[in-house]
Amino acid sequence: MIKRIKLLDREIEYDLQRKRVKNINLRIKPDKSITVSANPRVPESRIERFILEKQDFILSALEKYDKVQVSLPKPKQYIDGETVKVFGQDLTLKVFLSKKNYVEIGDSFIKLYVRSIDDLSLKKKVLDKWLYKQVEEIVTSICEKVYPLFKKYCGDFPTIKFRKMTSRWGSCNFVRKILTFNYALINAPIECVEYVIYHEFTHFIEPNHSKKFYLALSNFLPEYKERKKKLQKISIIL
Repeated sequence: MIKRIKLLDREIEYDLQRKRVKNINLRIKPDKSITVSANPRVPESRIERFILEKQDFILSALEKYDKVQVSLPKPKQYIDGETVKVFGQDLTLKVFLSKKNYVEIGDSFIKLYVRSIDDLSLKKKVLDKWLYKQVEEIVTSICEKVYPLFKKYCGDFPTIKFRKMTSRWGSCNFVRKILTFNYALINAPIECVEYVIYHEFTHFIEPNHSKKFYLALSNFLPEYKERKKKLQKISIIL
């Protein structure tokens, strides 16, 4: 249910979802969509008071995402001369007409071969498939190297999954022993990818971001702060 409310001088829309939850929950996505979930028994007046109490946080988040959207690059057209990031390295795209769809990579170029150079969706699909495969292979390989350091904390090798995420580079379900990584890691240098992997593995020791967590992380990756700062400058959006 879409609702509206005025916060200072800005009117916002939010999607009110009634769920069997204990607390009123608020979520703001990078596309600036706002979702509020609350128990069916909670009156709308209480929900509105909750939103007003959070107005500084909401407006600050919206302002941040406004700036991010302004700085986002234009959508790719998948034509010669465009830049494609492969683990932090800027490669120049070259597109070729071919009987088969595939990708080749060189020192400074990435070559995209497609059956139709005028088919934007085809070019995107072929290139994305290749880029996602690189993320899966590299991340899995690093996880296999890191795993022995954490084996006594997580037991068997965890399940590794991949998906697009808008606000996180990775996540750890320490109960089900699942590590999930963002395909957007293709934008990050390998040292930052390693940081994300060490970070998520460390959650098998400490599930939250307490002082104990960062102490444990520093034991495995002493330079994690430098890598984290570098990662924070990289776009998490594909």
